[in-house]
Amino acid sequence: MSTKPVIYVIYYSMYGHIATLGDAVLEGLHKNDNVDVKTFVVPETLSEQVLEKMNAPPKREDVPIISPEDLPKADAYMFGLPTRFGTPPAQFKAFWDSTGQLWQNGELCGKMAATFFSTASQSGGQESTVWSMLPNLAHHQMLFVPLGYAKAFAQLTDNSQVSGGSAYGSGTIAGSDGSRQPSENELDIARIHGEYFASTVAQYHAGKLQIDAAAAAISEQNAKQEDTLPQEASADHTADAAKTDEPEAPPLVAAVVAEDSSKVNKRESKLKKMMKRISRIF
Repeated sequence: MSTKPVIYVIYYSMYGHIATLGDAVLEGLHKNDNVDVKTFVVPETLSEQVLEKMNAPPKREDVPIISPEDLPKADAYMFGLPTRFGTPPAQFKAFWDSTGQLWQNGELCGKMAATFFSTASQSGGQESTVWSMLPNLAHHQMLFVPLGYAKAFAQLTDNSQVSGGSAYGSGTIAGSDGSRQPSENELDIARIHGEYFASTVAQYHAGKLQIDAAAAAISEQNAKQEDTLPQEASADHTADAAKTDEPEAPPLVAAVVAEDSSKVNKRESKLKKMMKRISRIF
């Protein structure tokens, strides 16, 4: 069984801009061999008749539809959001509204998330679209990972051309009529975004596995000492009590008194070494 973290790319794309940007995000994700990646779309809420009147092209048939029950199977997500008046579309709203049971059970707690997006203009929601989805992540207690500028500074600050993307994620500008397709600069940002997110998730997952393993080892060690020390201490204390004719102390007190300080020091030393190795990951 694979121990690699699983990343879901989940998007909604009516006219194909987000799907194209998602392809570039996937290119970046697949550069990292330490993660597994799957792609989904959120369910459509509009009828075929309405989509036809809106001149929406056919959906990609090779991308499965996500269901709320699928979400806990992944460790992290990249959500692709087209914009409706500076906020995510109703299709995403409907999907989040269907995750109440997951929220109640805390099944998405601690999972990581990132976003990429498409707007009609540069000031049409390249930031506010993400802001509008952050409450969903916060209520599920998920960890939002922004793109920032460190990995894509040159591309995000290139003012020689119209370009989407912000500190909150990769993005594209579709134009008011949807005729503009993602530029090479925007696709480059999306690839960098995917690669960076995969690296972040992989490091976090590896560190978590080591911390869990260290905690389990310490717990097992403590359990073994708890099983042996009280018996040894009780026997020693009984012998001492017989010699002095003093009343026998409770077993717990005897265990504390008899515990060898050298064992405590060795245990603390091992713990410090484990934590030092783990800290090098981050």
